[in-house]
Amino acid sequence: MRYSATHKAATRERVLEASGALVKREGFASTGVDQLMGAAGLTGGAFYSHFDSKQALLREVVERELQRSRELLLPEGEGDDGAWLARMLDCYLTMGHVRHPETGCPLPSLGAEIARADADTRQACEDGMVAMQRELAARLGNGEAAWGLISQCVGALMLARTVANQDVAREILAGARAMLERAGALRV
Repeated sequence: MRYSATHKAATRERVLEASGALVKREGFASTGVDQLMGAAGLTGGAFYSHFDSKQALLREVVERELQRSRELLLPEGEGDDGAWLARMLDCYLTMGHVRHPETGCPLPSLGAEIARADADTRQACEDGMVAMQRELAARLGNGEAAWGLISQCVGALMLARTVANQDVAREILAGARAMLERAGALRV
């Protein structure tokens, strides 16, 4: 049975949405095609009618999730009152983000796997990170500070997810924010 182009596009969108959440929660390498498709309510046999390879899916997930993070953390039209950065950190450096990787930034949960991915996937990640850095640099007035902010946030979240003790995780997040405040990154 042939499906319309609209149906196929909607199904592909559903697979990307479900796969993005699944791989951020469970990891990419450890998640098989059947699991990826099953998360969208489909069978593994349908995978290759939507994607050329599992790496192609990862590339699209990375592009999509980095774009989504940028839109969430740096909404357009946000005033230049200096409070935008505090709002961004209030959203990113949270225990909710630690506990629910499926709803957040892909870098802390998939960064190591992206580093081992094919060149196209790494390029897609680089493109997304550079777009985020440029937008932050424009708002901060400093490109190095923008890279520092990204690195501090991603690293803090990744570390907070690695510890068993939730109090230690909170300390990691608070420490990252305090360091950014001392460095003068927060102009509020």
